[in-house]
Amino acid sequence: MIHRRHALSLLAAPLLGQGIATRGVRPTPRGKPSGLPFHSRLTDIAKQAGLTEPIVSGGVDTKKFILETIGCGVAFLDYDNDGWLDIFLLSGTRLEGSTATNRLYKNNRDGTFTDVTAKAGLTHTGWASAVAVADYNNDGFDDIFITCWGENLLYRNNGDGTFTNVTAQAGLATKAPHWGSGCTWLDYNRDGHLDLVVGNYTPFDPKTAPLPGTADNCIWRGVPVNCGPRGLVHGGIALYRNNGDGTFTDVSVPSGLAKAKSSYVMTTVAADFNNDGWPDIYAACDSSPSLLFRNNHDGTFAEIALESGVALNEDGREQAGMGVGLGDYNLDGNLDIFKTHFTDDTSILYRNAGNGTFFDQTVPAGLSVETRFVGWGAGIVDLDNDGNPDIFLVTGHVYPEVEKPLPAYPWKTPRIVFRNLGNGRFEELISETPSHASRGCAFGDFDNDGDLDILVMNMNEPPSLLRNDVSGDNHWLKLRLTGTKSNRSAIGARVTLTYGGKRQTQEVLSQSSFYSTSDRRLHFGLGPAAIADLEIRWPSGLTERYLRLEANRLIEIREGDAPSP
Repeated sequence: MIHRRHALSLLAAPLLGQGIATRGVRPTPRGKPSGLPFHSRLTDIAKQAGLTEPIVSGGVDTKKFILETIGCGVAFLDYDNDGWLDIFLLSGTRLEGSTATNRLYKNNRDGTFTDVTAKAGLTHTGWASAVAVADYNNDGFDDIFITCWGENLLYRNNGDGTFTNVTAQAGLATKAPHWGSGCTWLDYNRDGHLDLVVGNYTPFDPKTAPLPGTADNCIWRGVPVNCGPRGLVHGGIALYRNNGDGTFTDVSVPSGLAKAKSSYVMTTVAADFNNDGWPDIYAACDSSPSLLFRNNHDGTFAEIALESGVALNEDGREQAGMGVGLGDYNLDGNLDIFKTHFTDDTSILYRNAGNGTFFDQTVPAGLSVETRFVGWGAGIVDLDNDGNPDIFLVTGHVYPEVEKPLPAYPWKTPRIVFRNLGNGRFEELISETPSHASRGCAFGDFDNDGDLDILVMNMNEPPSLLRNDVSGDNHWLKLRLTGTKSNRSAIGARVTLTYGGKRQTQEVLSQSSFYSTSDRRLHFGLGPAAIADLEIRWPSGLTERYLRLEANRLIEIREGDAPSP
């Protein structure tokens, strides 16, 4: 049943024969601009920063297989513990071969980066998908996990600027036609050791995959295109338990995650959605129902996406779920979900009621004004430090072949900013931003100036590094948490900050956006408030409070070090 209050008028019946889900909807009318100033300015400085190598991902003008269209993620990380964010860029290859590699760039602390890939031992050519960063062995240095078409990769950080591939000895080896997708670290059993969730998109094999135009799922609006995902075999989702000795055990079956076999899994995120102190798992799924696994506290999960309201849109339809942003957009202390989709559809904003139940707020929040683009990486992040988290997303089509016959669907499209008006509504800021076919993006303060910058993957182009320059008098606070009884990365720690009469919650995440890893330091804009109170709920269950913290600084906090009340 279609909800009439939505004001979304359908252009046609859903195009179920196509490979990718879309509703075919017109945008709702834009309201009168607020006229309020937006004190964030994003400037692409990738070239002068030294990020000049293109990220290869299949053919440029045509895409024979879906493998070439998905692209990959990016990561902000501090691999050498010097307090400055470094950059890790994934890469694909081409069907006919390529020398492209994943790349690690060291932050020179002056706005530039140096390629240290070979020195670090991270050179790898293949079809990389997603990246998740965390200290899985609690030795104080961030390790890197990468999903691929083919063998996934676990790189252990040696603490001296180099990494060692320990995939096989850790028990995580895979091989083609396995196609890994979203992945995330979490401590699902709260034993202090980080476990690993790994999504699988589809068991793709180019030797047997259908060719463009050969079936209904290989044609888009009359144009022959690569096939899928509909019509291809569904993927799934796996869970690996950390044994605490550098190895992992596949617990997908006993945990219940293996039961989910009817979706094309993309981005995975782990966070406490029902406020019970245990991490749950959400997976955005392409052209199939998205998945929400509730943690049962006993090593098992229950898949509850449909009854929770996050499997489908409010019209009861599947969407082409790609990227996921998590944040407390309405400052009620609950983690809300923003999910990106295909063109001729809206992205979706799910408001969390606090008990694991969600409500589609896309139209009342003002996000249904935009349906033109294919959305990918996204975040609920405060770009202007006003204390109200905004929404940012990158876009780009999947079919380069359609632009010539269908100019309304260009291959390269702009980035989008929805500014939070502070009343439960957002306003899209229209600007002449450069267009790219982008996929993953990550958020972090690479220059340590107190605002969130953005790293973006562009298909067959160099990445974008968007330096954020915030003007005005808004304040901010940044937190770096270190677990002691909890996992050392503090993945899953929940922070609630009270400032100027507002109250915002964030969690330390491993992966979000699209296949990407953002700065693990939590960033809060405070608006005019210069003082904030802080509450931390650690994964171990310990709750600590810090009162009257002064703004405009990074605070490093170790579990158990809070002053006595």
